[in-house]
Amino acid sequence: MTRHKRIAILFLIAVCAGLAFFWQRRPTRPSHDLTLYGNVDIREVDTAFYDSGRLGKLLVQEGDVIHRGELLAQIDDGRFKDALDAANAEAENQKQILAALKAGTRPAQIAQAKANMDALAAVYKNAGVTYRRLSHLTPAGVTSVQQRDNAQSAFHNAQQNYEAARQAYVLAVEGPRAEDIAAAEAAYNAATAKAALAAREYRDTKLYAPADGIIEDRIHEPGDMVSPATPVYTIALTNPVWVRAYVPETDLGRIYPGMKAEITTDSFPGKIYRGWIGYISPTAEFTPKNVETPDLRAQLVYQVRIYACAADRQLRLGMPATVTIDLLQKESRAAPRGAGACGGHAGKG
Repeated sequence: MTRHKRIAILFLIAVCAGLAFFWQRRPTRPSHDLTLYGNVDIREVDTAFYDSGRLGKLLVQEGDVIHRGELLAQIDDGRFKDALDAANAEAENQKQILAALKAGTRPAQIAQAKANMDALAAVYKNAGVTYRRLSHLTPAGVTSVQQRDNAQSAFHNAQQNYEAARQAYVLAVEGPRAEDIAAAEAAYNAATAKAALAAREYRDTKLYAPADGIIEDRIHEPGDMVSPATPVYTIALTNPVWVRAYVPETDLGRIYPGMKAEITTDSFPGKIYRGWIGYISPTAEFTPKNVETPDLRAQLVYQVRIYACAADRQLRLGMPATVTIDLLQKESRAAPRGAGACGGHAGKG
């Protein structure tokens, strides 16, 4: 190699080194996108019956898509049906008692009480006449003292019977007391409340879906004894779905609730899910172990939730996801929770 060639090669090397040096030292423009890495989160619900019993029917399996209000399972309802029938019968009995009191005494009963009073009045009058007659005859020896005493007892007995019949007639005319009606009303209200509770317990023998979702786990089988403390199904809710990510403190001031975002996953390359920031943690924490790198172990971060729009059940629990946020978008103070970010279907955090 000639001396001139060596000089040319050294010159080119120096030029490349200078360009590399100046390229590294060049002023960089701040990025307009913030990229976060996290995992998909969803809410889960453990459903159970309100009462204890033997599990009769299970109508859905793992993986089934369910909708709010859909019947999922049922326990044996025999004893609940019997309790409901008994409560309804008692309520009907108390209803009839109250109706009878409010209706008052029937005219026929009043007439019967008066007739009984008149009949006993005649007996009372006749016993009085007999007693007075014998009282006059006893001193003359026409009748014995025993006969006079018997007549006196009969007279007093007739008097008491007549007085009892007269009071019964007065009560029949006046009708039931207000206190009796109030007591009957209280008894009827208690019976109807008991019947309503029995009806509710009977309805609770059926387990309905609390929300739209997917059956994640079927915990029991028909024939098992279940109670409110033993869930029957675990349901993964299909809404809301969000990505749990962590923002360094240096980027915290660049984001706010309601910002639009794009979510992508390795499972569906090229598929972009629209979303929005629905939650920013008010407290800092150290970088979680599952996302930290050696140079980030001492950094403080803030958890954020980026809610996904129309996930189409493709975003599953724990799935890694990438979130991209355009930092140049204008902040809308009128919709701090991102209302309208999904075309009017923004979820709540």
